Amino acid sequence: MKIFKKVFLVLVLPLLAFTTAHKYYISVTNIAYSQKEEAIQITSRVFIDDMNIVLEERYGIKADFGSGEELDIANEYLEKYFNTKFTIGVNGTAKKYSFLGKKYEDDLIVCYMEISNIKESELNSIEIQNQVLMDMYSDQQNIIHFKLKGQKKSIILIRENYKGMLNF
Repeated sequence: MKIFKKVFLVLVLPLLAFTTAHKYYISVTNIAYSQKEEAIQITSRVFIDDMNIVLEERYGIKADFGSGEELDIANEYLEKYFNTKFTIGVNGTAKKYSFLGKKYEDDLIVCYMEISNIKESELNSIEIQNQVLMDMYSDQQNIIHFKLKGQKKSIILIRENYKGMLNF
């Protein structure tokens, strides 16, 4: 019996230690100004499994992003979701962005958006509201990295504080 206990402790307990692995709920969005394009370019990275879950919960569709069996209408719902949860304003005026597309990087879905016809000289402030996945996960954190007019700034948005602003 003593040998059984030792074997159990040595072999099984270390495996149980990994069953409580913490799942992080996070997205990372990069925002930069392109002088060449005269546009604000936005790249947002979100975990594929989280996006699949939220689209099924919110819209009742099984998007299957990254599976090879992705629904034909999955991109429409991804864009629809972003349009309701991610907003951006320039100089106090809400701006509509174009959803350019997506790609996959490992277990992430990378979304590309752009606001065109923005003159750098007229860019005084940018406001962000990012509630992506906050309706699903109370501990969701959305990190925003700004790179505009030579300034680099990062902010972390949470459910209680989902807005950020950068003044120039």
